[in-house]
Amino acid sequence: MENQKIKVGLVQNHCTEKVEDNLLRAEDGIRKAASQGANIICLQELFTWYYFCQKEDHKYFDLAEPIPGPTTERLGKLAGELGVVIIASLFERRAPGVYHNTAAILDADGKYLGRYRKMHIPDDPLFYEKFYFTPGDLGFRTWNTRFGQIGVLVCWDQWYPEAARLTALSGAQILFYPTAIGWHPSEKAAYGRRQHLSWETIQRAHGIANGCYVCVPNRVGFEAPDGGDGIEFWGQSFVSDPSGEILVKGSVDQDEVLVVEVDLGLVDVQRTHWPFLRDRRIDAYGDMVRRLID
Repeated sequence: MENQKIKVGLVQNHCTEKVEDNLLRAEDGIRKAASQGANIICLQELFTWYYFCQKEDHKYFDLAEPIPGPTTERLGKLAGELGVVIIASLFERRAPGVYHNTAAILDADGKYLGRYRKMHIPDDPLFYEKFYFTPGDLGFRTWNTRFGQIGVLVCWDQWYPEAARLTALSGAQILFYPTAIGWHPSEKAAYGRRQHLSWETIQRAHGIANGCYVCVPNRVGFEAPDGGDGIEFWGQSFVSDPSGEILVKGSVDQDEVLVVEVDLGLVDVQRTHWPFLRDRRIDAYGDMVRRLID
């Protein structure tokens, strides 16, 4: 069997109020990952600015941009220069009044392959995304990049086994989850450990259930762009293998570039020896499309 080993890279950064600084920091992380041999590199969710969804304010719609657009063009040139695949999470301006939380996929020749629009949109304290983002309408997709077939989901999608399953069924060998998640200051002491444990566990479980790698870049730092309580982003970006084992993990509070080798041949081995996809009872799952079984 031909060698199917590649390297994946995650860029874990803090963000500031200066878009250009955040872009330069992300580009520097991409270059560092590429210098360590990374073939596919993923940036964290909405990496060009603070996590602005902590407050409902129309001024933040000015942060949005078209896709393809200036940032995808800029990162596409970098992807082509370095010969790497780049996954970039951006605030997409689709049309007046219609905006999405979108991940753009750029192949190793710099070509824009397409986008994934975040399907599950949260509305929780300091995560008021429903004010900004229209739910995705492109479904769950994969892209056949130069270095493997990848699926991309975004942050809140990571809690839904249906999203991981459908993406895996369309051929994904690796699931990428650009993320912006952290602790509400009033909750960290009582619930912080459990919240993080739940977040990490469910994503590792997606890898087990679907026999694929899971790659999760998260941001770090404390952000309160308009005052208020703010969010302490917990970092701890990670890559897990098809058995759920964590291969590499970032710190809680430091900017980091994580690079690790993955063997795509292991996806076939895992799915053959743990044949969850084979044994699915698709004839019995019709009620899955119901809100509840009353």
